[in-house]
Amino acid sequence: MSDLLFARSQMAMSLAFHIIFAVVGVGMPALMVIAEGRYLMSRDPLQLELAKRWAKGTAILFAVGAVSGTVLSFELGLLWPTFMEHAGAVIGMPFSLEGFAFFTEAIFLGIYLYAWKRIPPRAHFAAGVVVAVSGALSGAFVVCANAWMNAPAGFRMVNGQVTDVDPVAAMFNAAAPSQIVHMTLASFAATGFAVAGIHAFALRRGTPHRAFHRAALQIALWVGLPAALVQPLSGDWSARSVAERQPVKLAAMEGHLKTGPAAFVIGGWPNAATLEHTGAIEIPGALSFLLHGDPNAVVKGVDAVPPDERPPLGIVHLAFQIMIACGSVMAALSVWGAWRWWRRKRGSGSALPDDRRFLTAVVLAGPLGFIALEAGWTVTEVGRQPWIVQGIMRTADAVTPMPGLVVSFALFTALYIGLAVTVVFLLWRQIIKTGVSQTPMGFTSELPIPTPGSTASYPTP
Repeated sequence: MSDLLFARSQMAMSLAFHIIFAVVGVGMPALMVIAEGRYLMSRDPLQLELAKRWAKGTAILFAVGAVSGTVLSFELGLLWPTFMEHAGAVIGMPFSLEGFAFFTEAIFLGIYLYAWKRIPPRAHFAAGVVVAVSGALSGAFVVCANAWMNAPAGFRMVNGQVTDVDPVAAMFNAAAPSQIVHMTLASFAATGFAVAGIHAFALRRGTPHRAFHRAALQIALWVGLPAALVQPLSGDWSARSVAERQPVKLAAMEGHLKTGPAAFVIGGWPNAATLEHTGAIEIPGALSFLLHGDPNAVVKGVDAVPPDERPPLGIVHLAFQIMIACGSVMAALSVWGAWRWWRRKRGSGSALPDDRRFLTAVVLAGPLGFIALEAGWTVTEVGRQPWIVQGIMRTADAVTPMPGLVVSFALFTALYIGLAVTVVFLLWRQIIKTGVSQTPMGFTSELPIPTPGSTASYPTP
C-alpha cells in the first residue's frame, strides 16, 4: 500500500468510528429529554428512570466521541497539511462554531448528570434541552465543513493561493442545507432504531420488567420512525444537489456509466474498464425521470470525465445500494408502525409492543440505521475522489510528504480497537448489568414526586 492509501485508510477508519458517537450525540439527548418531559407531565417514575439510564449512556458515548473527535483533529493536520493550509482559513468558522457547540453540550451535560437534586426540575429539563440542541448544532456545523468540500464557495484561487475569503458564504455553501437535513434525520433514525431494537429484543424475550421496556420502546419509536419515514424525501433533495454540483459522483452512485438517458440500476457491479454492468437490474429512463421529469432526458455518465477523475465505481455504487436498501426497509417499517398505530387508535388492533411480529422486525432493523450511515458517508467521501475539495484540490496533492504512514495507521487502529472494547465494557457494566441487578420497577407511586417548577429535588431511584 502507498502512503496515500494508508492515509486515506486511516481517515476512513477514524471517521467510521467517530461518526457513530457523533450521531448518538445528536439522537440520545432527544430520547432522554422526551423521557424527562413525560415524567414532568405524568409523574410516571418509569420515565424518570429512563431519563437517568439514557443520561448515563449519553455521557459514556459522549466521552468516547470527544476522544475520537480530538484524534480526528490531529489527523487532519498530521495527514493532510496542504489541505489545512489552504482550506483552514475558509472553513475555520464552522469548525470554531462546532467547538463552541461541543463545549456547550459538555457543560450542560455535566449539569444534567449531577444536578438532579440541586436545581428545580424545570431548570434541569431545560439543561437537557440545551444538550440536545447543542448536540444537533455541533453535527450541523461539521456537516457544513464537509459540504464545502463538495461545493466549495466563499473564496478565490489566485496563482494557487486562497484569496477573498468569505467565511459566511463558505459555511452556508450550496450543498450545506440538504446535507444537514439528511444527516440530522439519519442521526435520529439510526439512534431511534438502535434503541428500539434493544428494548424490542427485551420484550420479545419476555423480560420481567415489561413496563420499563414498553415505555423505552415507545419513545425510541417516536424518534426513529418519523425520521426514517421522512428520510427518503431528504435523500431525493440530496441526490438532486449532487446531480447539479457533482454529476460524476451521482453517476457512480447510480451506476450510470455512459452519458445519455439514465436507467435506475438495482444491484450489479460496474466494470471500470469497459463501463458495463454485470448482474444489474435496470429500469429504463427511471433516473432521468426522477431527476428531470423526462425519461428521455440526458444525464452525464461516468464517461463524461477522464479515467483519472473517476471515483472507484464498484465501492461507491455498492455503498449507495446498501444505504438505499437499509433506508427503504426502515421507511417500510415506519409505514407499518404508523398503520398499526392508526388501527390501535380506532380500537381494532393491539399495541405495537404486544405485536411479536413487529417486535421481531424492529430487532432485525435495529442496526440498519448505522449501516446506512456508514454506507452513506462512504458514498460522500469515496464518491468525491480523486478530489479532496471538489474540482480544486486532489487528494494526492493534499497528503503529507512524511513517509512511514503505516506506523500511524497501525497505532490509530489499535487506539480505536481499544476504545471500542472500552465502550462495550462500560455500557454493559453501567447500563445493562445494573439494569439486571437493580429492578427498574423499584419505583412506587408513594415516592415523593416533585411538582414541575418547584424547588424540590428529583427522587432518587
